[in-house]
Amino acid sequence: MTTRRSFLAAGAVLAASSGSAQDGAAETLPKMKFFQAEISRLVLGVNPFYGFAHYNNNYGNVMREWYTPERVCDVLHRAERAGINAYNYVNIGRSPQDLARYRAAGGRMQLIMQVAAGDDAVALARDLKPLAMHRQGEVVDKAWQAGDMKSIREWCKQVRDLGVLVGVGTHKPEVIAKVEEENWDVDFYAGCVYNRTRTPDEWKQVLHGEIPEMPGEVYIQSDPARMYRVMRQTKKPCFAFKVLAAGRIADRSVEQAFRTAFESIKPTDGVFVGMFPRFKDEVRENTAIVRRVLAKA
Repeated sequence: MTTRRSFLAAGAVLAASSGSAQDGAAETLPKMKFFQAEISRLVLGVNPFYGFAHYNNNYGNVMREWYTPERVCDVLHRAERAGINAYNYVNIGRSPQDLARYRAAGGRMQLIMQVAAGDDAVALARDLKPLAMHRQGEVVDKAWQAGDMKSIREWCKQVRDLGVLVGVGTHKPEVIAKVEEENWDVDFYAGCVYNRTRTPDEWKQVLHGEIPEMPGEVYIQSDPARMYRVMRQTKKPCFAFKVLAAGRIADRSVEQAFRTAFESIKPTDGVFVGMFPRFKDEVRENTAIVRRVLAKA
């Protein structure tokens, strides 16, 4: 009974929000100038679509099970109708088919694409026509820890020739600081506000000798200020992500987390936020919050 009720409730949330969005005119969100484009300062994240919960396996499986191709496409359209006009796409699994379905139905969000290890950036740029491409934070952080940032710089040089905007993603403020110091030819940064790629030795130092059970999913409250500080110091556009700590922020504190993010970054910066409207209409709630927060900015 509980499962059936949960299923029916989730279906009601999805149907009601889809219907109301379809019946009304498209809404708008505050925008940022991103070189020759104007994009919403709230950019749709990709992780929930494909079960990357960054919480635990059970939660990730729930996301993966719920997000059928039809629901991914529906949420993409709902986000666009709510005023979001950019999507932090990643090429993984069935995501190319989901994107093609969305576009075939008239979807027009710009792609700010994260490029993972092994991805063919040339083919992605040719086939998907993204506005921008950034090397994925996981890839960059591994190169940083291995002392191989030259490989990331070389990748950026290759992407520069593809006619798209070029960026560097990371979970580490020191990476952005170093790229700035060395004056790389890049256009923007994508920074996780929680440094979840610390090494075991770094966690020992931060946690006074303790090692957590899931070191890749530890979120400490002092981290965001460090990333926000670096983002303010660069003149280049930045996108902050995991501003809601991958769902760890309590419902009553979500608006304050958005407020802190936008107050801590530049007017030319934005945020990537993934959404999972399984139990509540996160698309509507998040866009309404961003309108309220930025109306007071």
